[in-house]
Amino acid sequence: MFLNKAIIIGNLTRDPELRSLPSGVQVATIGVATNRVWKDKNGVKQESADFHNVVVFGRQAETSAQYLKKGASVLVEGRMQTRSWDGADGQKKYRTEIVADRIQFGPRAGGAGGAAPAAQSAPKGDDQPAPPNDTIEYPEENINVDDIPF
Repeated sequence: MFLNKAIIIGNLTRDPELRSLPSGVQVATIGVATNRVWKDKNGVKQESADFHNVVVFGRQAETSAQYLKKGASVLVEGRMQTRSWDGADGQKKYRTEIVADRIQFGPRAGGAGGAAPAAQSAPKGDDQPAPPNDTIEYPEENINVDDIPF
């Protein structure tokens, strides 16, 4: 059995570009950046970013082009595909991209996500202020290679 599945969560690197195929099907291309943070063997924090090309077809392409903008958070589910063609200079060109099966929009940058503010969800007559909206602090992960079972 074989599996070709990609799931990424990241931010758009540019506004979506919407085009139409000769058949009339809409196609949107977007760039998504993902990052990871880790500590090297000396305990120094390291960070790297990866950039992904994503292709979206049909109604999802139209919706993505309408609502997504550069910097927006997005979850992409799809399959990896590599295309090749002969460039103008005679060289063989390759492009690996994710062909999206599903696009899910992340929270809006202005904080107008789907959740109601804490002050509105509090019962009426409650004079206590809403709790502060602090960021979550994740614990430091110290992974010992000897503890990994494989």
